[in-house]
Amino acid sequence: MESPSRARLVGRRSVLRLFAAAPAVAALTAACSSTPEPDPLVALATAAKSDAQLARAIAQAHPRLAAAAREVAAARTAHAEALQREIDRVNPRDPQDPPSVPEPGPQTAPHSANAAANALLEALRVAQENAAQLVPGLSDYRAGLVGSVSASCACLREVLG
Repeated sequence: MESPSRARLVGRRSVLRLFAAAPAVAALTAACSSTPEPDPLVALATAAKSDAQLARAIAQAHPRLAAAAREVAAARTAHAEALQREIDRVNPRDPQDPPSVPEPGPQTAPHSANAAANALLEALRVAQENAAQLVPGLSDYRAGLVGSVSASCACLREVLG
């Protein structure tokens, strides 16, 4: 008759070896994945470009809002550029390649000045919240950059509000 220890299909040592190898297998699987995670700053930079374009359209369409809208456009353009530089610093790209942050499509200003002001305020509110939510999961420098973008959007909202 076979002993109970020999009757087992998988022995304790085999199970221990399996558990010991699991972290290495997980690390290799993650390293070999073909799709890298997208940089979370790309979405913020894309929104900044879009907001800047909206603000420029509003400045052209509504003279009463022009000065404030130009300030928003300048600030959001600066945000997009700073975020793009950080994205490129972390993931250098060939200068011949297009930017990792695409240019937004054309924006049109709402017909009324009140609707235009509300559209800018809403865009800034969303940008502020999205940046603030991202900060806790970022490294020190990136957290500071994104926190500054969030704070800037809050200040711009105060100027417009």
